[in-house]
Amino acid sequence: MLDYIKGEIAEVSPTHVVLENAGLGYFLNITIPTYSYLSGKTSCKLFVYEAIREDAVVLYGFLSQEERQLFLHLLSVSGVGAGTARMIMSSMSVSEIQEVISTANVAVLKTVKGIGLKTAERIIVDLKGKVMKSDNDAAALFVADSTIKKEAQSALIMLGFAAQASQKAIENILKEKPDVSVEQLIKMALKII
Repeated sequence: MLDYIKGEIAEVSPTHVVLENAGLGYFLNITIPTYSYLSGKTSCKLFVYEAIREDAVVLYGFLSQEERQLFLHLLSVSGVGAGTARMIMSSMSVSEIQEVISTANVAVLKTVKGIGLKTAERIIVDLKGKVMKSDNDAAALFVADSTIKKEAQSALIMLGFAAQASQKAIENILKEKPDVSVEQLIKMALKII
């Protein structure tokens, strides 16, 4: 079992990173906050969750052990798979998710794509005592770049949203908040698509 991988960043996108370590390239699925943190960096250390399936071994990378633990808690909820857990963690920071669960805020949880009322309630009931709010949020860095619009749209398309709907949502957000970061732009778009 892998605990973490430390290496050079060979490739990074809003949905994955390839870390090179000892001549091997590890493909790790990541969240939007992790992508924002890694943008512009040449090396990093990511904590790993290894999902072994019948047809594949899938790796997920996290900035901190706390972030990985929250992902594992989300996976423990019936009806929540890795894709849904990653979508939740891309829509909100670790501290925001902890706050939503501790305050039983079903309405906010339902704004995440793929989360309905029953799943939101199940997440809150199952995790209320397990997930505690903490003050350190590992992924609070922003990316300032002229290609913010393209990066955000690319991330949304990779997450399964239609190109036209993604573009429209991004343009509407940028009209109101032109100096928003990629991470914020994607989070806001996830809530309105």
